[in-house]
Amino acid sequence: MILVTLGTQDKPFKRLLEEIERQIEKGNIKEKVIVQAGCTKFKSNNMEIFDLLPTSKFNNLLKKCDLLITHAGVGTIIEGLKQNKKIIAVARLKKYKEHTNDHQVQLINNFTEEGYIIGLTEFDSLDEALEKVKSFEPKKIKTSKRDMIKIIESFIDNI
Repeated sequence: MILVTLGTQDKPFKRLLEEIERQIEKGNIKEKVIVQAGCTKFKSNNMEIFDLLPTSKFNNLLKKCDLLITHAGVGTIIEGLKQNKKIIAVARLKKYKEHTNDHQVQLINNFTEEGYIIGLTEFDSLDEALEKVKSFEPKKIKTSKRDMIKIIESFIDNI
């Protein structure tokens, strides 16, 4: 099962769901897809879509999923890594009015360079990412407070 989460932003991220729908229709995604869409309104016969899920249900789906496809929200990425999930993270971009700035690009770059996730800033290579994730082994994250502070400091230093 693939869990897709768009976070709780007050701005829609329809672009990601449109591309996942396209990948399902092309046959590149054959697994069941469950989506926590937040404020993004999207209708699909191919995905099970919820606005927001109770925390316990979301955590249960995260635990069960084989792949997490998510916006580049640091909380979701960290939680997925703590559960040793393969993650494809996609940046919300300012030019599409999906966020107020492009900080998610830097987050994706940092996590990708360190070997934790497969990150995308545009969707022209989602099909390649879906193929790559099959053999991808994410780096294990250390979850001590000191390690988290280092990750956050590194992000801030690179802004």
